[in-house]
Amino acid sequence: MTDQSKIPLPSGDDGDDEAKSLIERAVKAFDLGKLAPPPVPDQLPAGKRKPARREPPKPAAENAPEKAAFVPVVEQSVPVTVESQTAHASPDIAPPAPVAEKPPEPVVPPSQFKGPRHPVDRDHLREQGLIVPEGGVTALLEEFRIVKRQLLVQAADLRRQGSGAAAQRVLISSPHPAEGKTYCSVNLALSIAAEKESEVILVDADFAKPSVLSVLGLPGGPGLMDALTDETVDVADFVIGTDIPGLWVLPAGNATNTDTEYLGSSRSSVVLNRLTEGAPQRIVIFDSPPALAASPAAELAKHVGQVLMVVRADQTSQGALDDAISLLSSCPNIQLLLNAAQFSPSGRRFGSYYGYGR
Repeated sequence: MTDQSKIPLPSGDDGDDEAKSLIERAVKAFDLGKLAPPPVPDQLPAGKRKPARREPPKPAAENAPEKAAFVPVVEQSVPVTVESQTAHASPDIAPPAPVAEKPPEPVVPPSQFKGPRHPVDRDHLREQGLIVPEGGVTALLEEFRIVKRQLLVQAADLRRQGSGAAAQRVLISSPHPAEGKTYCSVNLALSIAAEKESEVILVDADFAKPSVLSVLGLPGGPGLMDALTDETVDVADFVIGTDIPGLWVLPAGNATNTDTEYLGSSRSSVVLNRLTEGAPQRIVIFDSPPALAASPAAELAKHVGQVLMVVRADQTSQGALDDAISLLSSCPNIQLLLNAAQFSPSGRRFGSYYGYGR
């Protein structure tokens, strides 16, 4: 250890420096006492305390509102709108474009047919070998039930795919005359009319040789061609009602020398859309002329969702069938119906289960 007695001491007047400690001598030598706080006296002198000055209360104003009672405020989350976001957005960032709401589609009332209803001659149907409404189950009825079901399923698929009114239209044609297209058109219309949630319009589109009205025993009158040639008339006024629930008929109307040209005009879409306007459950069947004998069938194929090509067994040639399909190729859905077949490759006999065909 260092001998503190050998540390040189500063010179001073006090003779008792050697009796003081090293810290006390350092405080004196370096004048560290000036850094200490001023001494506090042991007892303060007694004196009078001045009373605190109090200002008198100010008189309340006569019309001053009463002081509202304190109500705790609960912080609530305020939804941020597009306007508040764009108001505080940076000028360099473009505000988001407002999303335009799609207006609701207008509800179109279904087209109503106000014409009188005419009775269909049931005896005449039976004589021609057609389906008789309210009759028993026959092999013919079962055959067209199967054909009808396939067409209705296809129409529902086309509607889901967005085909519009064309999904509700079926064109029935054949390559040549006398192959049974009108026979199949009338039977198919009678079968669809028996549906509980569907109705059908049978359109006679064979302007040169109309035959639908005579087959059903209905009176003649203006029809499809009259609506195409005259823009001031409504085709719904020409639709004939029948006493068969769900069955309507549109005659061919007065024939002209420019039937195909009228069918190819923009007026055709307006007239045909009117038939199914506001009625998605309504099916339109066109009995058209033979595809290889007259040109209207090719024009009508542009407005339908399905084509049913009727071919007669042991009569229609493969070449004629290919040519007819080529002419109607504007419709992508073409199906074949074999008419007057005397045998079935699968051996099935429709109607025998109900007592027929034995």
